[in-house]
Amino acid sequence: MNLIDRYVGRGVFITALYGVFVLSFVLVLGNVFKELLDLLINRDIPLHYVLLFILYVLPFSLTFTLPWGFLTAVLLIFGRMSADNELIALRACGVSLRRVCIPVLLVGAALCVFTFWINAKIAPLAEMAMRDSIATMARTNPAALFIPDEIVDQFQGKKIYVGSKNGDELSEVTLIEENDNGSPVRIIYAHKGFIESDQASGELMLTLRDAKFEQRDEKAVWDYGAIRHGISVQEVTIHIPLEDLVADHLRGRPLRSYTLGELWLQLPTAKDLVEKVAVMSEISKRFSMSLASLAFALIAIPLGITAQRKETSVGFGISLALAFTYFFFVVLAEMLRGNVNAYPYLLIWIPNVLFISIGSWLLMRLDYR
Repeated sequence: MNLIDRYVGRGVFITALYGVFVLSFVLVLGNVFKELLDLLINRDIPLHYVLLFILYVLPFSLTFTLPWGFLTAVLLIFGRMSADNELIALRACGVSLRRVCIPVLLVGAALCVFTFWINAKIAPLAEMAMRDSIATMARTNPAALFIPDEIVDQFQGKKIYVGSKNGDELSEVTLIEENDNGSPVRIIYAHKGFIESDQASGELMLTLRDAKFEQRDEKAVWDYGAIRHGISVQEVTIHIPLEDLVADHLRGRPLRSYTLGELWLQLPTAKDLVEKVAVMSEISKRFSMSLASLAFALIAIPLGITAQRKETSVGFGISLALAFTYFFFVVLAEMLRGNVNAYPYLLIWIPNVLFISIGSWLLMRLDYR
């Protein structure tokens, strides 16, 4: 039996590694590549930052590609074994189907533990590291924030539009300064602008030339009759604290960037029921998706045997349908996270319950046949 265990386990494990590599490269990095081109070309971001972004994205992508690659591997291996009558030979030697499945289930259990470690700690830490690197990059290379024909809104209380950019030189600059309510109190138009970062003072200095001001009454910003036009200066320097980037970075921290331990601490301090349900949904997602490999294994074994095909296209087709069904519930639970009556923290468990129940039933039927 040790020989059979090694044969089945090694085949599933190696095929799963190949599947994870292909899925990670094609599906994840393929979609990210478009964003990377924007970072390299339009934002003038150094290459090492781009490589760091790829490294930080991989842990999050593995939570999807690991169980999906394992699902594909199980379908292909058992489909080939069934088509080659290897399972019939094993049954003739007195080896039950449940016994053949043991190495697969052990590999699936190991992947569940590994995926849980990624979900609980590694992926959130990678998310925070990526956000920290973006904030660091913005402080050291603030020119990367400015893209022609786009509005920069990363600075608190300010929105900046740039018509064109050449290095640190900007053209057709519009700067809108807002009050605490987000209403504009001053608008500055300039033909030319220059960006300079002062690391010592922690400020971004935006120098504007040939600038014109539109000053509004702070007590009545929408009183157009009180707007003062025609204020012109040859050169003015706007000092923007780079700490605004850090503050915005911390304020906008999503739940996926919290480790599992931090989420448990967030639960009793939730300000309302909606936030509490959102935290509970994120916690359920971490546990539920960690069991995906085992659920996929139980449903894939009987389906692979029933298909009885050597062609990889059949296995990929079945894996695509199963993965789409599973991740559909994950996306649905994410969309309904703010809906208390939808119970998203329970909804995300539906694919695990379905796949494990149906797979176990089909497996027992095949074993007794």
